[in-house]
Amino acid sequence: MGSLSKFIYFKLLGWKITGNIDFSKNSIKKAVIIAAPHTSWHDFYIGLLLRKICGVKTNFIGKAELFKWPFGYYFRSIGGVPVNRKERLDMVDSIASIFAERDEFRLTLAPEGTRKKVDKWRTGFYYIAKKAAVPIIMFTLDFENKQNKVSEPFYPTDNIEADFKFIHSFYQGVKGKIPEYS
Repeated sequence: MGSLSKFIYFKLLGWKITGNIDFSKNSIKKAVIIAAPHTSWHDFYIGLLLRKICGVKTNFIGKAELFKWPFGYYFRSIGGVPVNRKERLDMVDSIASIFAERDEFRLTLAPEGTRKKVDKWRTGFYYIAKKAAVPIIMFTLDFENKQNKVSEPFYPTDNIEADFKFIHSFYQGVKGKIPEYS
């Protein structure tokens, strides 16, 4: 599958990877990975190809309804973890506890929380990383340049304003599949 993923990603689609592509080999077994801008369903397969090429096992969360037949087995097999959004749970604590229970868990999230245009990112990914004491790794979904740029691990501080300024600067000028949603 690795060779096929490389062929599709590099040759057929014409994408490239820059930055810290070796983070799985640098003993980063737990992290919150944020992918932005998330503007299209195409982001999903680009992410799947990227993780296969880099040799990184990643996870994602999804509403529990997605994990029912006929797709439940598939989503779990590719790292999906169902969450019940109907119950009023503290999602930060719930997800941070998953990090505590597992030896390896790299949670990939879209900080926008949707594929539509947003004025402000959600902060859950940030608080999950802080609560679980894991780094944030950023990667771009840059459809204009057909590029995924991967950051070095970043540990959130106690200054959310400065941290978000730093995080947003990583994505400066990046355009998603649907540029007007970027």
